[in-house]
Amino acid sequence: MSASIIPTMPYRDAAAAIDWLCRAFGFSRHAVYPDGAGGVAHAQLIFGNGMIMLGTASEEGSGSIQYPPAGHVTQSAYVVVKDADAHHARARREGAEIVAPLKEEAHGGRGYSCRDLEGHLWHFGTYDPWAKA
Repeated sequence: MSASIIPTMPYRDAAAAIDWLCRAFGFSRHAVYPDGAGGVAHAQLIFGNGMIMLGTASEEGSGSIQYPPAGHVTQSAYVVVKDADAHHARARREGAEIVAPLKEEAHGGRGYSCRDLEGHLWHFGTYDPWAKA
């Protein structure tokens, strides 16, 4: 099953972000298209059956309405992981800013929240809302 909702995220340095997201969070490159000016026009990274799309932030196209975060954010992504402790250790080792500690969640599962190298907010946890109770 493929994902029907795919978050999109602009990055100031999309090439560095792609490398970091793969190392720190375990994403895999699905497609990366250079923009011809040293940036990334469009990239697709996958994690399980989910995907994110990203590119180098610019003042043109969607860049005129969507910017990399500069403080508070209004949206974030939740990613289901098999082992929250191992994922947390990997992200921390790669320099993710942990903003909510690893803990047992009241609604079930174990998880944590962090910011990536450009400030996007991410939540990772073992709680799977699709799993049958």
